[in-house]
Order: sequence, then structure tokens, then C-alpha cells
Amino acid sequence: MFPFHQRVALEPACVSTARRFVDQTLAAWGALGLAYDAQLVVSELVTNAMRHGGGAAQLRLLCHEAELACVVSDHSRTVPMATAPDVFSEFGRGLRLVDALCTAWGWLVPGGTRKLVWAVLAG
Repeated sequence: MFPFHQRVALEPACVSTARRFVDQTLAAWGALGLAYDAQLVVSELVTNAMRHGGGAAQLRLLCHEAELACVVSDHSRTVPMATAPDVFSEFGRGLRLVDALCTAWGWLVPGGTRKLVWAVLAG
């Protein structure tokens, strides 16, 4: 588990910090084969938390057999929505990337003011 400090939860540097956490954790688990895709997925989830969720609160990685779950919590109850960007759009492709790389993804609003956005990668 990686908690984001409130002062950096809205700064772009928290994305690179999350990517390093993915590398270190997967190296410790002996699962570096998932690192590249996991870094992309985590980058998108953390970026969305920064842009639309009031900042990333926490990143969790969970490994079970050949599957890796990436879970990012943020400070909003707003549901993530994949949009259809036009060819000139700078943003709007992140959740489509997550959908393409993962076997499943979704969100939970367990109560309070936070939501959890999760994505599962197969090894």
C-alpha cells in the first residue's frame, strides 16, 4: 500500500512516485513481467484521481496467482467515465487504455467521501 501525502496528491510528481512504487513492489514479488502494463494502468488511474477526483489518496497493489489488481482511491464519489475523444483531443483516452490492457476494471464507492477505482491485469 502506498499512501499519497495530501501536499503532493494533486501534483504531477505523484504519478512518477506511483510508477516507482509499482516497480519496487513487483520486483519484490518477482513479477516484473507485469511492470510495464501495471505502470501504464497505475499512471492513468492516478492521473484521473488528480484531475477528476480531488487528488490520489492511496494506491494498493494486490497479487493473487497470475493476476494483479491495482486500486487507487481518491477524494470524490464521482464515477469514472470513458469518453470518446476526437482526433485533436489532448485528454480522454486513459480509461480506454486501461480497458485495453486489463481483464476487468471498475469502481466502488464504499461510503464516506472516497471512491476506489480498480483494474486487474493478467500475468
